[in-house]
Amino acid sequence: MNFDAIDKKLLKLLQTNSKRTNKELSNILNLSVTAVYERIRKLEKEGVISNYVALVQKEKANKNFVAFCHVKLVQHTQDYIIKFEKEVANLAEVMECHHISGDYDYLLKVIVSDMEDFREFMVSKLTSINHIGSTHSMFVINEVKHTTAITI
Repeated sequence: MNFDAIDKKLLKLLQTNSKRTNKELSNILNLSVTAVYERIRKLEKEGVISNYVALVQKEKANKNFVAFCHVKLVQHTQDYIIKFEKEVANLAEVMECHHISGDYDYLLKVIVSDMEDFREFMVSKLTSINHIGSTHSMFVINEVKHTTAITI
């Protein structure tokens, strides 16, 4: 989809604060409320905007421990891949799962309370998934940058 300058600015504004009213957006963009509404509706209909969410601060939810886990499957068959992806998608601690190239097959972003919770997650949940050959975990020392906004 091609975005004009107004669409780009509108998307930036919505990604920064999606609770702004159409009236507020219309004032910022120098458009009518109806024009803003129609643009947002078009972006939603085209699938550019897929959802509106509340971003929770992990510290406030007592989820201060972030780990990245590399996962290697024992085999790369379609059946193993489908089963692994289905099972890992159901783990609440896994915030992101990416099928990647390189030495490992998947990269998971895991958020839990502390090291003890991470160990429990690894022992009772992740490693209980069939077809995992090996894992390698790294722990976040400091989050330097985190954003959900995509530059258009």
